[in-house]
Order: sequence, then C-alpha cells, then structure tokens
Amino acid sequence: MTDQLIAPPAVEAPPASWWRNAVIYQIYPRSFADSNGDGIGDLPGILSRLPYLRDLGVDAVWLSPFYSSPQADAGYDVSDYRTVDPIFGTVADAEKLIAGAHELDLRVIVDLVPNHSSDQHEWFKRAIADGPGSPFRDRYHFRPGKGENGELPPNDWPSIFGGPAWTRVCDPDGTPGEWYLHLFAPEQPDFNWEHPAVRDEFKTILRFWLDLGVDGFRVDVAHGLVKEDGLPDVGHEAEWHLLGVGESPCFDREGVHEIYREWRKILDEYPGERIAVAEAWAPTLARVADYVRDDELHQAFNFSYLGTAWNVPAQRQMIDDSLAAMRVVGAPTTWTLSNHDVVRHSNRLLQTGDGEVAGRRPTAVDPVAGLRRARAASALMLALPGSAYLYQGEELGLPEVVDLPPEVRQDPAFHRATGQDGYRDGCRVPIPWSGTEAPYGFGPEGGGSWLPQPDSWAQLSVAAQEGVPGSTLELYRAALAVRRGMPALAPTDNLRWVPAPDGVLAFERAVEDEPVFRCTVNMSGRPVAVGRPGELLLASGALDGTADNVVLPPDTTVWWSIQD
Repeated sequence: MTDQLIAPPAVEAPPASWWRNAVIYQIYPRSFADSNGDGIGDLPGILSRLPYLRDLGVDAVWLSPFYSSPQADAGYDVSDYRTVDPIFGTVADAEKLIAGAHELDLRVIVDLVPNHSSDQHEWFKRAIADGPGSPFRDRYHFRPGKGENGELPPNDWPSIFGGPAWTRVCDPDGTPGEWYLHLFAPEQPDFNWEHPAVRDEFKTILRFWLDLGVDGFRVDVAHGLVKEDGLPDVGHEAEWHLLGVGESPCFDREGVHEIYREWRKILDEYPGERIAVAEAWAPTLARVADYVRDDELHQAFNFSYLGTAWNVPAQRQMIDDSLAAMRVVGAPTTWTLSNHDVVRHSNRLLQTGDGEVAGRRPTAVDPVAGLRRARAASALMLALPGSAYLYQGEELGLPEVVDLPPEVRQDPAFHRATGQDGYRDGCRVPIPWSGTEAPYGFGPEGGGSWLPQPDSWAQLSVAAQEGVPGSTLELYRAALAVRRGMPALAPTDNLRWVPAPDGVLAFERAVEDEPVFRCTVNMSGRPVAVGRPGELLLASGALDGTADNVVLPPDTTVWWSIQD
C-alpha cells in the first residue's frame, strides 16, 4: 500500500462540539438493569448503574423507547409519547435519570419514533371508532381497497415484518371497510406526515422532552416518514428491508428533509447543543449525508460500515467512502458494530457471506475466535475519526444468543413467513452484572429475566471482568481513556493511511506538536511481524516479538504513540 492523505474538507467543519467526537452507549432499557425484580429492566435500574458507564468512559447514553406502549414491538409501538410505560417507571423517574446522568457528565439521548404509532394511540383509536370520513383517519394512511368489493390491499407494498403492509378494518356497523398502511407490524400504523396535525404534534413532543433536559434524539426510521404521492405500486414482486438498498416509494423521499429542517430550528433554540441522530438507510452514503447537512440533523448512523466484510480492501474502502461522504457536508462520520436490531459482531464478523447484517439468521461460531475478532474490530472502530456508538454488553464480549427456544422469543417478526428475519431477540438478552447464576445481578436476588441468559455468562459478567488485565471490559476502558486523553484522536477528519504488509491495515492520526497516533490491524489469517514504531498504547490480544518488531496474531489491533 502507498501513503494516502485524505483530502481537505469540502465544507469547513464548525468548531468542535461534544457530539462530533462522542462515544455514545446504547441502552436497551428492558435488558440493562431491573430494579424491582419483575424480570424487565427499568429507568431506576439504569439510574443505579450510571456510575458504571461513567467509569467505562463514554460521553452519552442513548435509551431505546420507554414510552407508554402495548409492547407489540418492544416499545417501538408508542401509545403516548409524553408518558413512561409503567414497566419502565414514571416521568419522574425519567427526570431523575436525566439529572443523575448530568451530574456524572453523561448526556442523554432518547429514541423518537415518528414514522408510526401504536394502534392503541388515541388518534388511531378515534380513527377506527369514528369510521370512514373521520378527520383522524387523515392523520394516518387509510385507503379503500382494490377489487370488486375492496377486498384487495390498496397497493403491493410489503411489510418489513412480513406479509402485506396493509390491514383492513371493520366499519362501526361490522362490515369490512378501509385499509390502513403499516410498514412494520399491523399494531404500528404509519403516520401521514403530509397532515399538519402530525407535524405540529411532534414539534410539541420534541419540546416536551427537551424541556425535561434530554440532550438529543435518535430518530427511528428517519428515512421513512414521507411516502411517494399517491402511494404507487412498486410494479413488481416487492421485497425490501429497512435497508434502503434501492429506490422505493416509501423510503428516502425528498420531503423528509423539510421536516428535519424544522426540527433543527427547535433543537437550536435550546442551550447545550441538543442533537438529533438519524436512523437513515439509503442507497448510497451520499444520500445518507443529505440528512446531516448543516441545517438538518447532526449525525446519521453509518450502517454501511456495520455491514462491511472483515478484510483490508473492504474496510479501507468503506472508511474512505464514509469520511468522504460526510466531509462534503461538514458532518462527523459515525461508526458502530452492533445494536438492538442486528447480530452481535462477536458472531456476525465470523459468519460467512457478503457481510450484510439484516435479514440473516445468526449462527453459532467459535466463541474464542469470535471474541478475538470482535475485540480487534472494536479497537479499530474506536480509533477512527468521528463519533462511535457502542451497544450494551459489547464491552463484556457478549456473544449472540443463537439457541433461544421459540416459545420465549418476542420479536414480532419471528413467527412470520417473510420479511425481517425475526431473530433480534438474540442480541437483546439481559446483560450479566455479577454472580454465578442467572440473572447475574440483572435484578434483585430471586428475580428472573424476560429472556433467559446462558449459563456461560457468569464468566462474562462485569464483576468477573472488572480489574482483570486483558479482559474485554478493561480493554474498552483503556481504549476509551486513550481516546479521550490523546490530542491526535480529537479531530474528526485526520486519517492518513500508511504502508503495511499484506493483510494488515494501518493508519495514523496527528495534530501539530503532539505525538502521532497509529493503529495497526492484522486482518490476515496468519501472524504478521511489523516494526515497533513507538510506544505501545493498547493491544486487543497477546503480542510476541523483539525490541524492534512485534508479531501480531490474526485478528489483532494495536495502538501506538509515536514521537516526531
């Protein structure tokens, strides 16, 4: 490989802000910490564990939905956006959690679900009860069916969770009536974002939580709010996933950007740099970058990186492409390897295939090899310029749970014949904190957990790893401490590739008058000797070598500090 210096930014980036280089930790509330022994994590439980996150070294936490919900899709079916579901606590608990985080210098980002509501939302219940012609039906997508008696769906769109994206309702007199659109489960009707009441409602929801002190929002299905005019047929056998891998009439429409420009004005009214992060799947990184122009949202998840294969050409190309796309709009690149919707990267990176992460059934892998590669991938990710997202439990090296019995699974897509694979429960199993038996300190003694934890997790608990040299928890703590303390790791676009042996990825980051940071990753299947360029900061695995050379085992990442 030859030296390559990333070109100067096409758009001058604004002064450094907390979110441009932040490490943000995703909490899946029902699986993080249970305060009352009902087997489901809650807000008081999260509050009690905030010191752990401070000590881990993250900058912010992102909470998956905790709003009032029938829980048809683990809280992504919201019935009231201004209340907390009783299984998680109360609004007062949310206020205590936000205040407690701020006392520990942690910021709080909450999930916002604007594409759809629950079918138990007051608007939708009125739409059903009032019947055809109700003004509440205009706030969703109700349409007459096709066919002689309206017995066919209005168009050929499929649901991401399987089956058609339409469900027929009965009129108040009991006769079959109109159909409503739901890109996900039937219990999740899509809002009509052309209706002014919908836009006004979400502006007030934003203000409600901003007034309570949240530092930002993760916007669920940010690319899906606006549908093509007329809701046209796809015109062929339609099959798509949340992944916006191609053009579709219901994803990544130009009208979403007007909505986010309105939201940005609201966010900018509040002190402390409140932010919004887009879950935006789009066909290209350039299209994703449209969501983070300087008058729209602040960050967008880099799902293209999450799905990149573990080899030097693929990783290098994706890193280059990601930095280049965000550079055009002056936004920071984001990086993530796991979340609540995908197979944990300790399994996924060893699975065969092209690296696609959605729509795949997870398989068991060699746990030792899987953890070794996951540690190397995490150390690589945390060395990259921009903002990094961690998913709860990855700092413990938790594997995907692939053997959950069907009767305990709760992913709404699991029992459907088509659509999203339905195996998301495997990454949502409650995390272990301490002890030798389940629930491993997840809740009070004698309590359980809403999904069963493997017997092998005793050795992966926080207590089992804390203070243990070489443990995955201590690797993450060390990496985050270096990331926070080394000046070369502060800029969000200062990566330079350096020559390396075949199968090895190497880059440097530098700022004037400070030590140079170098990251070296052995992605080959064999040990590789590399020169020792400076002081060893961190290694994801055991090393061998001499005073002048270091032997990197397969799937190993090393960080160096180099004095000019």
